[in-house]
Amino acid sequence: MTPSIYQVIHRQEEFAGTFTLRLQVQRKNRTNPPMRFNPGQFNMLYAFGTGESAISFSGLACGRELEGEGSILIHTIRAQGNVTRALECLREGDTLGVRGPFGQGWPLQKAKGKELLIIAGGLGLAPLRPVIYAALEGRLAANKVRLFYGARHPSELLYREELESWAKQIEQEISVDHGDGTWPGHIGVITDPLQAARIDGANTVAFLCGPEIMMRFCIQALLRKGVPASAISLSMERNMKCATGLCGHCQWGPNFICKDGPVFCYEDIRPWLQIRSL
Repeated sequence: MTPSIYQVIHRQEEFAGTFTLRLQVQRKNRTNPPMRFNPGQFNMLYAFGTGESAISFSGLACGRELEGEGSILIHTIRAQGNVTRALECLREGDTLGVRGPFGQGWPLQKAKGKELLIIAGGLGLAPLRPVIYAALEGRLAANKVRLFYGARHPSELLYREELESWAKQIEQEISVDHGDGTWPGHIGVITDPLQAARIDGANTVAFLCGPEIMMRFCIQALLRKGVPASAISLSMERNMKCATGLCGHCQWGPNFICKDGPVFCYEDIRPWLQIRSL
C-alpha cells in the first residue's frame, strides 16, 4: 500500500517526549474517499527519510470530517525510536506519509447493555480515547462507563483538560505511581482502585491497554471479581513493521499483532499472555 500524503494541521505537546498530531490529507487528494476506521485500529505513519511506525488512532472514531476539508486523523505518539523522534520534529504545515487503517479494533458491540470498564496505563489511554468519545456520544449503548487510568507522575497524565471534562459524565479512578505536593488522588498502581471497586462481574465488559505487566495484574483482579475471560479485551503493543503479517516482526505465538490484533479477546490469547518472554 502506497502512503497517502498528510499534513500536520495541529501539534499538541502532552508532556516531554509525548505529543499529539492532528493530520489532514493534502488538498490535492481530498477528492478521495475519507479514511474510515474503528477505535483500536492503527495507521503506519511514515517519516520521510527515516521510516514508518505503527501508531493507534487516538482521535474521534470513524474518520470524522471537517465539512469540505476531508478526514482528520489524530495520533498520540511517544518519541522512543528513530521514527517517532523524527515525527516529534514535525510542526504545523509539515507532511508525512500515512498507510492504513490496519488491524482489529475494540469490540464495541460487547458493551451494549453492560457496564464498560476502560482500564489504561500511561500511553495506553490513547487507543482507548476514541472509545470514550463513542461512549459520551451514546453510541455504545452501555449501561455505565467507568475509567481507571494510571500514570507514573501527575505531569505525565494524558489529555488533562479532557479528563476534567469527562469526570462530569463518567466515573473515574485516576492513580499515579509517584505523587507530588499538589496531587490529591490515589498514589500507587491502578490495580489498587480496581481491586477496591464494586463490580458486577457477570454484567461487565473491560477494555485494557497499557504495559503488559499492568494488564496481567488487572486481568487477574477482573477474573477474581467474576468478569468472564470472554468479556475482557486488550490491546497489545509490539514492534509492527509491515502491518500485513508478512515480515513476522510482530508474531506472538500463533498470532500476528498487526493483522490478528492489536485488540484481542483475553479468552483467545490467555496462554500467550502468561509467557512473559514471548
